Amino acid sequence: MSGLDDYKSTQKPAWCPGCGNFPILKTIKEALVELDIAPHQVLIVSGIGQASKLPHYMKCNTFNGLHGRTLPVATGARLANHEMLVIAVTGDGDCYGEGGNHLIHAIRRNINVKLFVHNNQIYGLTKGQASPTSMEGMVTKVQTFGVLSEQLNPLALAIALDCSFVARGFAGDTEYLKELMKAAIQHKGFSLLDILQPCVTFNKLNTFDWYRQRVYRIEPEYNPEDRIEAFKRSLEWEDRIPTGIVYKNNRPILEEKIPAIKDTPLVKQGFDFRTVKDLINKL
Repeated sequence: MSGLDDYKSTQKPAWCPGCGNFPILKTIKEALVELDIAPHQVLIVSGIGQASKLPHYMKCNTFNGLHGRTLPVATGARLANHEMLVIAVTGDGDCYGEGGNHLIHAIRRNINVKLFVHNNQIYGLTKGQASPTSMEGMVTKVQTFGVLSEQLNPLALAIALDCSFVARGFAGDTEYLKELMKAAIQHKGFSLLDILQPCVTFNKLNTFDWYRQRVYRIEPEYNPEDRIEAFKRSLEWEDRIPTGIVYKNNRPILEEKIPAIKDTPLVKQGFDFRTVKDLINKL
């Protein structure tokens, strides 16, 4: 059985002291260890941003891609080897901004990838401009008159697209966050876990205290398969912010629909260049 030390990287995190990324990093390691998943059995893909530095600080298979292009890489890796656990780690800017189009189609295809979004409601790497999840009216160095655009609601968007698994966690409640990560990993289908986490340097509004005054755990009797109720919960924000599994379903995954890889992963299939050459000549 793997332990936390098996996931320990030699690189020192370049995050600000007190950053919400630290508890998320710790929690991902704990979730993988408790599920008895060894480092060689998981691939963690990221794009660009403070959140996307996370794979650098883990010892496992990793791929650091382009800004907003986390999900295309994760999708390609999963289709090449659908026996590999693929986790995509990204931030609210990287995923909901630059990568918004890819998010929509990953949900639509229902590729069996686990998406963990570090949502600090700000662009942390590029020094504090508003992200799609920044609250309307929030003043930043760039938005000096306050954010004019309506705040993006990633949970409501995902539920509208009938996302297979939709959940929200909080970096200040790591025990519950760990259970949500484990549930997302074990769920069969595309899993979106939006993780609220403060940016201690650039976001002075959505602090740990701000979240603690509002977040609550969804009650055990809640039915996450009720899509209408899930919509209602996804719209809660101002005074009470729900955390937990908001919505889930049992849609068939993309990997099982593709005849060429349904039975055998692509990486385990033989390759004959002559067959490819014949196909090219027929074009």
